[in-house]
Amino acid sequence: MAIAKAERLMNLALCLLGTGRPLSKRELRGSIEAYLEANSDDSFNRMFERDKDDLRELGLVIATVESLDGEIGYLARRDSNQLPPVTLDAEEAAALGLAAKVWQQARLAGAASGALQKLRAAGLPEDVDPYEAHSALEPRIPAHEASFEPLMLACRDRRPVVFDYRKATAARPEQRHVEPWALECWRGHWYLAGWDRDRGAERVFRLSRITGKVRSRAGRFTADVPDVVTVRETVASWAGETADRTALIRLRTGSGYPLRAKASAVRDLGDGWDELEIPYGHGLDAWLVEFGPDVVVLEPADLRAEVVDRLRAVAKG
Repeated sequence: MAIAKAERLMNLALCLLGTGRPLSKRELRGSIEAYLEANSDDSFNRMFERDKDDLRELGLVIATVESLDGEIGYLARRDSNQLPPVTLDAEEAAALGLAAKVWQQARLAGAASGALQKLRAAGLPEDVDPYEAHSALEPRIPAHEASFEPLMLACRDRRPVVFDYRKATAARPEQRHVEPWALECWRGHWYLAGWDRDRGAERVFRLSRITGKVRSRAGRFTADVPDVVTVRETVASWAGETADRTALIRLRTGSGYPLRAKASAVRDLGDGWDELEIPYGHGLDAWLVEFGPDVVVLEPADLRAEVVDRLRAVAKG
């Protein structure tokens, strides 16, 4: 049904755009096959009026003209249905070029490249290379996770989803029922922010920890979507970017380079171990667990206890 209507609307638009004079309902009915199949004049008139209104809602300007003999005709003048010329300066062209390159690793690559080609054909300056101004930049937003596209569509369409999610400290994944709000990339990883229905609170999920398929669910959101979704700020806080404390840890020599990059001080202890001072905020315990036996927390005591508890939970799983 949807395809048949779309085809009918397209045929009507082509007739109205292609004519040099106003066409009456009678002429349009004789020119469009779908209208010929109408059971009665009333059925055709209702169909035509709905189609005409739909085309106008889509932005087509349809003029209604009365002839000398009083017959009403319709046409869509081309000068009223053309977009103004696309004009972009060198900086704008470069920005569009970079934006298109950002998505070349995702399934949006084809759409991005096609849009850029259309802009070139429609008015990009011929003497400007969109990449030349920033040739040293090679932006990439990796989107290798299978969950990226279904979650992106669910965020757009405001559809609840269900997926299996394995936390960093869990041995097995758990099913999560989420109302997805926004996706954001931070430090090369994609994160989803949304409302976790089971926990009744906002949560952020790392896409690389989603296992299996993302399944859509019917129904509306039960929680209000905030005007500003702070995905990056939340993840940065968990990663200790907003540091207000200092941890003292032992780290095996030759390992844990991300930890070394954050350390404010490093001391060689000998015997294959180093001592590091690391400024941190919320979430350092989960990060330290990922380094397994290469890390030993010395202080503070509460951080050491949290890491031990997480390791024990993984061992039991």
